[in-house]
Amino acid sequence: MDDQVLELLNRKIEEQKASHSQALVQGQVKDYSEYRELCGVIRGLQTAQREIADLVRKLKEDDDN
Repeated sequence: MDDQVLELLNRKIEEQKASHSQALVQGQVKDYSEYRELCGVIRGLQTAQREIADLVRKLKEDDDN
């Protein structure tokens, strides 16, 4: 898989994460339910970023071998 594709995907995830975090910081959530939902989305995006980082690391290790 091309590293550029993974980097682009990671940037898009980071943009979404920043947008949701900004909404939390600015108090744009209506209620506790929406707050919990945004926190869950941010947590999921962080998980996706870790998985991408692991994949990139494995691809680099495979290229080195």
